[in-house]
Amino acid sequence: MINNKRYLFWKLAHGFIVELGYRMIKLSSDQNELWLEKRENRQAQIVRLLHYDIDWSNWLQQDIERTAVNGERIRKQMTRGELQVANIYVSSYPPVDDYEFRLLKPYFDPVQNKTKVTSSLIANSNYIEEIQRLEKFFNMELNISEQIPVEEEAVEKLKREVLNTAVQRERQEKALFEQGKPFFTYMFIAIQVLMFLVLEVFGGSTDTSTLIQFGAKFNPLILEGEWWRFLTPMVLHIGFLHLAMNTLALFYLGTAVERIFGRGRFLFIYILAGFAGTVASFIFSPNLSAGASGAIFGCFGALLYFGATYPKLFLRTMGLNIFVVLALNLLFGFTVPGIDNAGHIGGLIGGFLASGIVHFPKKRKIALQAICLALTLVVAGGMLRYGFENPKQVLDETSVLVLVQDYFESERFTEAYQLLSDFPNREEPSAQYYFLLSFSEIKLEKFDEAEKSLLKAIEVEPNFHEAHYNLALVYLHKQEFEKAKVHAEKAVEINPTDEYHQLLNQFN
Repeated sequence: MINNKRYLFWKLAHGFIVELGYRMIKLSSDQNELWLEKRENRQAQIVRLLHYDIDWSNWLQQDIERTAVNGERIRKQMTRGELQVANIYVSSYPPVDDYEFRLLKPYFDPVQNKTKVTSSLIANSNYIEEIQRLEKFFNMELNISEQIPVEEEAVEKLKREVLNTAVQRERQEKALFEQGKPFFTYMFIAIQVLMFLVLEVFGGSTDTSTLIQFGAKFNPLILEGEWWRFLTPMVLHIGFLHLAMNTLALFYLGTAVERIFGRGRFLFIYILAGFAGTVASFIFSPNLSAGASGAIFGCFGALLYFGATYPKLFLRTMGLNIFVVLALNLLFGFTVPGIDNAGHIGGLIGGFLASGIVHFPKKRKIALQAICLALTLVVAGGMLRYGFENPKQVLDETSVLVLVQDYFESERFTEAYQLLSDFPNREEPSAQYYFLLSFSEIKLEKFDEAEKSLLKAIEVEPNFHEAHYNLALVYLHKQEFEKAKVHAEKAVEINPTDEYHQLLNQFN
């Protein structure tokens, strides 16, 4: 009789683990109590099997309540709103007193009322009916005949099959997270820390000229052919906080992705995601930018690809955390000014497609990989073509003026003049634009053009004292003294500095 119930216990376990795909989460030391989990099962996310001869219904009620407490603990760990527990007893005989009323209705944990325990008891007198009810409830076939084997060998064979299946499945899942030891993650961390120190030595990581010099994403120079700026921003960071946040994110996300995909695939995913993020930023954000954020969001994309391929394992292990962190980062990027969210989203999509191109180690899906490769080439190629053929859409005045000032510092006045003259301004240029254009024209001795530019600057901003001062100098050079005096007086009126007074005194 004991072997009968042991066989039935393991036959039930076989049905849940082998046929329905439940995962074993706990087996008691005496192997008479088994907890199983399958989060996506709607009828019961948790199954608890207990092989125990129950004498009294009071003990049964107390055990149901204990099961609810344990189920509530599991619910909190799973962060679920509600949890259904199927609580199945396998007993030689039913309790000697009245017990059916304790099983008629599910029991709810009294604290949160969110853990529902539905109990059933299988004994000699009712096991056929109870087995049929379980088969219908879970939509499975246990194939248990009325003549249950009693031989110890049959019981042990069934138990070994169940446990071996559970262990093998766990090993297979574990192997998915052990495809490679992190190496390139640490290498990129070291590189970006080193480059931060280099930036600090050569002018500061927040200095615009230094960032441009060392390869930050800067649309005017990309349009001039400096293609490497699609890659170099990945290792540059603007300020210590930017570096610290990205380094921490890379440490956690990068190591996870590198373990799942292996070193070579991770390197490809990381670089392609960083490139995709910079391309998206090039199209949608004309401002100067730098940082590994696009590549790091590519790690999010790689994990989402893992989730799309192994949804059950993903949701059980990391899914909710990934979704929450990703949503918070995207929301932060949309609501806080100055964050290059285009680069983040580009990196996210690039990481997902890059993961589809390489897929997983020792696994191939040629058609899917080819589709991901084609999508990547079409989207990236189309965006690059659009950007280079429509410079007006990817340039803004601020970026151009930053580059012009950098040219002035290195006395490259011809290049500055050419850049300003060719700039396809989408809107009415600012006074600063006209002023810098006039400065380059003065340096190139184009005084008539400088006069026109300065007059436009003053028209846009009448109290632009530097423009009045320079215009006075231009008129002085052209020997138009009355006009020169008018603008010198205006400069002194707006900003009475010694330099302006000295110029005005020449006319007095």
